[in-house]
Amino acid sequence: MALGSEDAVCHSSNSTYTPVSGSLGADPEALPGLDCPGPGLPRPEDRFNGAYVIFFCLGIGSLLPWNFFVTAKEYWAFKLRNCSSPATGNSPEDNDIMNYFESYLAVASTVPALLCLVVNFLLVNRIPVRVRVLASLTVTLAIFVVMTVLVKVDTSSWRHGFFAVTIVCMVIVSGSSTIFSSSVYGLTGAFPMRNAQALISGGAMGGTISAVASLVDLAASRDVTDSTLAFFLTAAAFLGLCLGLYLLLPRLEYSRYYMRPICPARVFSGEEATPQDTCSTPLVAPGSSGSHMPPLRPILKKTGGLGFCVLYLFLITSLIFPAVCTNIESLHKDSGSPWTTTFFVPLTTFLLYNFADLCGRQITAWVQVPGPKSKVLPSLVLLRSCLVPLFVFCNYQPRVRLATVVFQSDVYPVLFTCLLGLSNGYLSTLALIYGPKIVPRELAEATGVVMSFYMSIGLVLGSACSALLVHLI
Repeated sequence: MALGSEDAVCHSSNSTYTPVSGSLGADPEALPGLDCPGPGLPRPEDRFNGAYVIFFCLGIGSLLPWNFFVTAKEYWAFKLRNCSSPATGNSPEDNDIMNYFESYLAVASTVPALLCLVVNFLLVNRIPVRVRVLASLTVTLAIFVVMTVLVKVDTSSWRHGFFAVTIVCMVIVSGSSTIFSSSVYGLTGAFPMRNAQALISGGAMGGTISAVASLVDLAASRDVTDSTLAFFLTAAAFLGLCLGLYLLLPRLEYSRYYMRPICPARVFSGEEATPQDTCSTPLVAPGSSGSHMPPLRPILKKTGGLGFCVLYLFLITSLIFPAVCTNIESLHKDSGSPWTTTFFVPLTTFLLYNFADLCGRQITAWVQVPGPKSKVLPSLVLLRSCLVPLFVFCNYQPRVRLATVVFQSDVYPVLFTCLLGLSNGYLSTLALIYGPKIVPRELAEATGVVMSFYMSIGLVLGSACSALLVHLI
């Protein structure tokens, strides 16, 4: 079902569908109308799509720095060997750092992200979202300024110190980026659904830009430090742009309308229909002294189904991408062509997946099917499990236990990667934008953090399972 105009959507920013018969109850898939504006509050238009563009750019800024940080593999290898001579022999201790660097980086990014999501949930009602967003952006920008300065510094005499600095920077970037992205995502819960879609699509655009930059670097760059300097400067500049755009957001009349003060949180059961909250009936959750912490139980009860969808979607995706995808080789690798050797994985894995993921997320700007209460959504999510054997029986190398390659053509991994990206982008965006819309508006921001936590758990479980899957092939 296509998204209707904002003014026609149940008179509520927390509604998804245009009702068929004009009444909310007539549509079984309709999301409850919450935070309905009073008759004296006309709904402003998003002039020139200003808020949409801002949220899209904030989405890019939430993942672009992290993507550039992870993409610079050749730079980290260069720095951790020898700044002046990459071919210089390394001590066993240096080899240990090089062999397990990506594992260290993965731990340094996932663990702080989970911890910061918990902290962010606890701070939802204690620290204003504006403070959290600006502080996290400033910290991330400061880290990238430090890393940019270190690009041209000779660190060959203190490689272990540089390794420690890199890991600490990754921890801080991962934590601050998580607080930034989950806070902004929670903020979009008070806006019409298209703004959450813009934020999530922006994240996919960040991955696509990173993949394109990596390809350009692979094809044209002669000095790894020059390309990395360009990466880090671009990330720093975009973070500065995000700071300016976020400060501009509340100046838009459209944004001020949806960022207006709301009533305190109220407890509701998962079975009862969500009431129309008005400021004449402010109810606070029992035991929530001053509403310092959002009520977690009703959020989990309302979002359990969508949370499972998000968790399982990202579990399957991270199980396949990138651990399995990046080891699928071209069947014509022996031809010596750069397209089947140097560019095969960057093109068929990173660029193609990120672009397909972006397309899937962008489609949700016009189509939202199935709905949040439909049983079709979890069915489609579970159906993605079939993608795992499809990738395993492509030309994955090296193969130890499963010697048979079923799909004897380079076309198959291309098709499967497109399907993986499209399904991940479309279904995950639906689940993520539905989440903050099925709770009262005052719980939307906290619900956004909880949905982000589901996503992080899925990524962690998928990454852990991918290590086991690789050893079974």
